[in-house]
Amino acid sequence: MRHGDKLNNLGRKTAHRKAMLANMASSLILHKRISTTVAKAKALRIYVEPLLTKSKTDSTHSRRTVFAYLGNKEAVDTLFKEVSTKIADRPGGYTRILKTGARLGDNADMCFIELVDYNENMMGGKAPAKAKSARRGGKKKSTNIDATTVDPIADANDDAAKSE
Repeated sequence: MRHGDKLNNLGRKTAHRKAMLANMASSLILHKRISTTVAKAKALRIYVEPLLTKSKTDSTHSRRTVFAYLGNKEAVDTLFKEVSTKIADRPGGYTRILKTGARLGDNADMCFIELVDYNENMMGGKAPAKAKSARRGGKKKSTNIDATTVDPIADANDDAAKSE
């Protein structure tokens, strides 16, 4: 029985699971967004968020600790140089999971897992807002109408009324 066992084994043995999560964490740090299944993304979030917290203090000890988990020098450098400066003021919640639907082959629930501070579409303040065009029927606002402005439909209706 698995009473109180909160670890999702993902159908893999320990060495395979640790290697897979290390590779996925390195890919997430290097690419800022990866596509995977929902179960793997939830396991990856638990794996990578403590590493992101540890990267806030740039010391030899924290670099060695993170390297022991990741095993990728480029990912460790990117984490401590780029990512840690962006997440310095964030008190947690460094990743976001966006569900994308089911995979075609086996109907597995798929998603994107991404670093929160790197998605410009979700951040809102980066891109200027596009002017909203109202496409609904309703009364239009009248603006200063000059006496010289002519409404051809109203004139046609008036001419038809006079000729009758």
